[in-house]
Amino acid sequence: MLAEIVHSTQTFLPNLSIRGFRGIEDLSIKRLGRVTLFAGKNATGKTTILDALRVYAARGRYSVLAELLRNREEYLETTDEDGDPTYTVDFKALFYGRPVSSDAIMSIGSKASKLQLSIQIDPFEGQPDLFSSDYMFDEGIQSIRVEFQGKEQNVPMVLEGPRWGHAYPRRRPNEQSNLAPPIQCEFLGPSLPSNSDMSRFWDKVALTDDETRAVEALNLIFGGRVERVAMIGDDIRGVPFYSRRAMAKINGEDRPVPLKSLGDGAVRLFGVALALANSQDGFLLIDEAENGIHYSVMDDFWKMVLITAHKNNVQVFATTHSSDCVNGFARAAKESSKVKGALVRIERYDERVRAIEYSEEQLAVAAKQGIEVR
Repeated sequence: MLAEIVHSTQTFLPNLSIRGFRGIEDLSIKRLGRVTLFAGKNATGKTTILDALRVYAARGRYSVLAELLRNREEYLETTDEDGDPTYTVDFKALFYGRPVSSDAIMSIGSKASKLQLSIQIDPFEGQPDLFSSDYMFDEGIQSIRVEFQGKEQNVPMVLEGPRWGHAYPRRRPNEQSNLAPPIQCEFLGPSLPSNSDMSRFWDKVALTDDETRAVEALNLIFGGRVERVAMIGDDIRGVPFYSRRAMAKINGEDRPVPLKSLGDGAVRLFGVALALANSQDGFLLIDEAENGIHYSVMDDFWKMVLITAHKNNVQVFATTHSSDCVNGFARAAKESSKVKGALVRIERYDERVRAIEYSEEQLAVAAKQGIEVR
């Protein structure tokens, strides 16, 4: 039984509109839930929606824009101040369509709530207070102009270059700008969370009720055999053997065992539970939520996500292309009547991304009759 919850009703986005972002020309979703699951085939745009939500949560800050582009290895060859070839992240790859016009614009947010983040390409007008150096940019350089609720920031596109084979920030804008404060946002990709992420998550929940809930999540697949979990090791040494890692005390075992030795499902469940605790009053984004989780515990997994998201005031957005994941979500949402779950199928039609939304009544019917809604 999951620990007692405190009810909360706030969600940060009641609906979603995305225009002009990456592969999405125009997408509207009328209703989001406390937990929203985006289902669909590969390459339909599900992960792009999560990327858009990351940008929205960050209020368009440079660090998140650049991280998304670096993760996709989207670079543009240019020259530095000495005329030598170098590379910069290709900001134009954030916008819909290729080639991108000189006045391209995107928007992400909720039209109904007037919470729209706007990002567009503009001629750069120098604002020295945004940068850590006094470097003067050449005339004619384009910029990314970010605007949200009347606050804005201009960032020149040429900002990065290679060093010893790696891209590094050459001139980074000052993140302490006049942009609106970001929303807390954690992201779990398709792969397992790293030891460093697990350590960061753990340090915020150790010796709290959230630690208990994380262990309860593990016991969804271990039937109560996991007694305790702890992070051990020392990251300062810089040696993999000594790096911090999760260890679990198993009932009947004399010595703790590495969490990773219990399988990918254990790491995934524990990581999701910790991420929920670290996303309080914000967003949690989970790409390919089914990864590592056996279909037999999918219902309990989604119950844990729905209840914990409600308790911690987290709005969860997840993707899947698994029918087991969708059916488990539908059944859990039906049982968790006080926590709103929303299922949205994402598909491509004539090169356009569109959303097919399922009401709670349709979810209940799908859960009962096993109807395919991926």
